[in-house]
Amino acid sequence: MKYRARTRLAPAVATLLLAGGLTAACGLPVPVDDHSRPAGAPPSYPTEGRPTRIAIHHDIFEAKHVGYTADGGQFFLTRPFELGTAGGNDTRDFVALYLFDAQGRFRKAEIDAFPESDPGHSSAEQKMYQQRLRELGKVRFDDIVVEPFSVQRFGLTFGLVARAPETADDTWWVTAEPGDYMAFAPPWDLGEYDT
Repeated sequence: MKYRARTRLAPAVATLLLAGGLTAACGLPVPVDDHSRPAGAPPSYPTEGRPTRIAIHHDIFEAKHVGYTADGGQFFLTRPFELGTAGGNDTRDFVALYLFDAQGRFRKAEIDAFPESDPGHSSAEQKMYQQRLRELGKVRFDDIVVEPFSVQRFGLTFGLVARAPETADDTWWVTAEPGDYMAFAPPWDLGEYDT
């Protein structure tokens, strides 16, 4: 995925929204003091700059399996991937379960690899995905608010990785890696992503 297109689009959209007076329709929350927030409510977080937390909006696509566990923790079950080199059979798919505490702090990653060169990889990947979902027990699918993080496995970086601006016109991004298959930009509380 090219960052160039994102960097041109984000400032233009923000400018149009501000010029059109549409910021009230964006659903930005009124910042709250963490001492006054109700128990169990997600922490406040900045809507611009380097993110300390990002929202992930539960949907029927890449964020189909995000939500809360019975103990109040948060989870994100997903399928990262690594594309192989041209003509090579080193493409790999993964099943990744990321676990967070109630405040969105990263706690644990369970990651399984499925090389495409294995003839039964698709079936094995689907079975592992369903197993990881069952291991969560009773869950509630819903929007989550979690911190960016990264872990190293299989010689790759996995997670929701914060990327600093490369130019003065650029912005922060958080991308789901490997595969750069979800990309989040400010404001961090919307939970919407680019694919």
